[in-house]
Amino acid sequence: MEIVFLAFSIFLQLFLIHLELSMEKIVITGMGTVNPTGLSLTESWDNIINGRSGIGPITHFDTSEWNVKIAGELKNFDPGQYMDAKEARRRDRYEQLAVAAANQAIAQSGIDFNQINPSRAGVIVSSAIGGMSSLQDGIITMRESGARKVSPFLIPMLMPNGASGLIAIDHGIHGPCFSVASACATGADAIGTAYHLLRAGVADVIVAGAAEFTICEIGVAAFDRIGAMSRRNGSPIQTPSPFDKDRDGLVMGEGAGVVVLERESFAKARRAEIFAEMAGYSSSADAYHVTAPDAEGKGGAQAIVNAVQAAGVNLEDVQYVNAHGTGTPLNDAAETQALKRAFGQHAYKLGISSTKSMTGHMMGATAALEVLFCVNAIRDGVMPPTINYNTPDADCDLDYIPNQARQAKVDVAITNAFGFGGHNAVLAIKRY
Repeated sequence: MEIVFLAFSIFLQLFLIHLELSMEKIVITGMGTVNPTGLSLTESWDNIINGRSGIGPITHFDTSEWNVKIAGELKNFDPGQYMDAKEARRRDRYEQLAVAAANQAIAQSGIDFNQINPSRAGVIVSSAIGGMSSLQDGIITMRESGARKVSPFLIPMLMPNGASGLIAIDHGIHGPCFSVASACATGADAIGTAYHLLRAGVADVIVAGAAEFTICEIGVAAFDRIGAMSRRNGSPIQTPSPFDKDRDGLVMGEGAGVVVLERESFAKARRAEIFAEMAGYSSSADAYHVTAPDAEGKGGAQAIVNAVQAAGVNLEDVQYVNAHGTGTPLNDAAETQALKRAFGQHAYKLGISSTKSMTGHMMGATAALEVLFCVNAIRDGVMPPTINYNTPDADCDLDYIPNQARQAKVDVAITNAFGFGGHNAVLAIKRY
C-alpha cells in the first residue's frame, strides 16, 4: 500500500508540474529582421506603417531573358556586420540573413547564453527551401569546371537546418536545435513549434523564426512557371496588390524574421522586457491540392479557430489580422472565405492587411516577419495598410485597410500563413 501511495504521489506531483508548465504564458522578449523594407525592425515598421514598398528591379542576376524582372531585395545589406568575411563566404545568403535577424533579436532580449543553462535554450530558425542559390551555383560549377571544383561547404550551405546550427554555434546554445519546413507556413510553424516546446517545459528560451533567399535564376523561373508571379515589371512599387480585383500574382522577397520566446517565469526572473504574449498556435492541412488552396477555406478556418481558442480568447476578441495575402487570385479569395468561415459576421469588423504588398513574399520567412508586425501593431495601436488596393473584388469583400495605416487599439492579433501543399499555420498574439 505504501508503494502504491508513493507511486501515486510521484505521479500527482509530475502531473501538477506539467499542468503548471502548460498553463504558463510564453512571451516575446526579442525581435529581429532584415527584409526589403529595412535592415532592422525599427526601419521596417516605419516604412510599413507609411505604406512604403520595398519592391524594385532584380539586381541579383541578369533578368533580360526572364518574364519576371522585379522582387523585394534587401538594400545595402552587409553580412560583415554580423560575421567575419571568411564565415560569410561559407554561408548561404539565407543563412546570413538568419544570423543577422537572430543576432538582432538576441541583442534586444538582453539574454546572455553564457549565464544560463545552455541545454535549456534552443534554436528553431527554419527555411522552406534552404540554400537554393548555393545549390544552383554548385551545379553550374560542376558542369563547367568538374566535380573537384564543387565547394566543400556546399552541403552546409544548402541545408534547411543550417541556420539553426550556425546560430547555436555562434551563441553556445545546446538545447533543441532543428528546422521545420512547410512551404510558406514555415516561419509560423517554427515559432509555433517553439511555443509548444516551451509550454511542455523542454526549454526555458528558444530563438525561433525563418529566413529565405530564392531570388536566383532557378527560383524566379520556377515560381513563374507555376503561374504565381506578378509580371508588372514596369511599375514594381504598384505590385503585388493583395485582395484587389486586378491582382496578378505574388512578388518574391528575401529576408528573415526571428523572435526570442521565453517562459514567462524565466523572463521575469532575469527582468527582461516583455513585448507581447505568444498566446496560441494551430496548424492544419487542406489535403486538397499540391499548390492551389481549398477555395472554401475549410483548413485555414480550422487553424484560425483553434489558434484563437488556444489563446484563451473569443473569436470576437480578435481585432487585427495580418493576412497571408499573397496577391494571387486563388489565395486571396480562399483566405477571405477562411476568415468568413472562422469568424462569421465578426469577419466584417476585423482590420485585415497584407504587409506582403510592401515586403513581397519571403516564402518561408514572411510568416515569422509578420509576427513582428503584429507585436508592433499591438504596441503602437496602429494597423498597417494593404497598399496597391484600388479596385474592390466581390470575392474579397472584407476590410483590408486599403493604402493608409489605421489608428486602432489592438489587444489580440492573429497572423495567417497558408502554404503550397495545403499547409495552414496561424499564430495568435496578445497584449501582455
